[in-house]
Amino acid sequence: MLKVGVIGGGSISEFHIKPYVASDRVELIALCDSNEQRLTEVGKRYGITKLYSNYAELLKNEEIDAVSICTWNNTHAEIAIAALEAGKHVLVEKPLSMTVEQALAVEVAVKKSGKILQVGFVRRHGDNTKLLKRFIDQDEFGEIYYAKASCLRRLGNPGGWFSDQEKSGGGPLIDLGVHMIDICWYLMGKPRPVSVSGNTYSRLGNRSHIENLTFYKAADYNPTINNVEDLANALIRFDNGASLYVDVSFTLHAKKDELFVKLFGEKGGAEIEPELAMVTEKNNTILNITPQIDSLSFDFEGAFQNEINHFVDCCLEGKEPIAPVADGVQVMKMLNAVYESAKTGKEVYL
Repeated sequence: MLKVGVIGGGSISEFHIKPYVASDRVELIALCDSNEQRLTEVGKRYGITKLYSNYAELLKNEEIDAVSICTWNNTHAEIAIAALEAGKHVLVEKPLSMTVEQALAVEVAVKKSGKILQVGFVRRHGDNTKLLKRFIDQDEFGEIYYAKASCLRRLGNPGGWFSDQEKSGGGPLIDLGVHMIDICWYLMGKPRPVSVSGNTYSRLGNRSHIENLTFYKAADYNPTINNVEDLANALIRFDNGASLYVDVSFTLHAKKDELFVKLFGEKGGAEIEPELAMVTEKNNTILNITPQIDSLSFDFEGAFQNEINHFVDCCLEGKEPIAPVADGVQVMKMLNAVYESAKTGKEVYL
């Protein structure tokens, strides 16, 4: 049995707690949150008796083998390093950190500790992703030389810590773009990024005055706080000549929300969002292929269950996680380069 503590009791923690509770290889024994009312409520809901308002106190508990870090972005690196130094395995929500320097410090701590650190790139664990990855690994599409991804919300700034630069590190780029960039890069074979050209825009604000449309709001939603971008785009070039274009928004004058991830290879292509689809060419004919599986769409809860199960396997069996710390560092380099390029108006070379 893996004895686990969860640090952070906000909305994302539910997607960690429930899979831990469902696992017959895990004993969830501790929870930490600085909001004592929320801490008590979540603890009562799941029968967790060891409750801490300070993560350092939780890490002193020698019973705990591993932790999930589900806190504000600005605390990810700090808590991850402290947990590793305390001898715990770590599953840290994306992004790994807020800066490249912090990410590199976490990487050093992982090597020193010898413990598992898995970055919460949950889209890698979707059943649709795993199926597509098998096709890619069998060279069904040839070299994937271009990818394109969008996650555009017309009205969807969650507010709260998401829109507070000091806590989040940015807006839709670091919140949504991290998923889009990572899943494309992962499926492209993780080529080394060499240059980034990006733009960010803060033209519309959070548009909290809009009526008759609902959207997800953070638990600490406060419409008066918003100092992050509302739109970002980027072109990323890789050492093998491949390229990735991505755009993401919290708010935009668009007819509807838009989500897609497309990959283009020498022998075929694929889409993984909004639904899995494949394209190939046989006998001088283009074929659109629809895999016969239970669901073609990304299953959010199912992917988290897969992610948690994988983390548990890695901790108990010494397996290498499919989202190791080195990948978190590379994605952080790309994210930071977009912000730097947008700030300077120049292409950034990595």
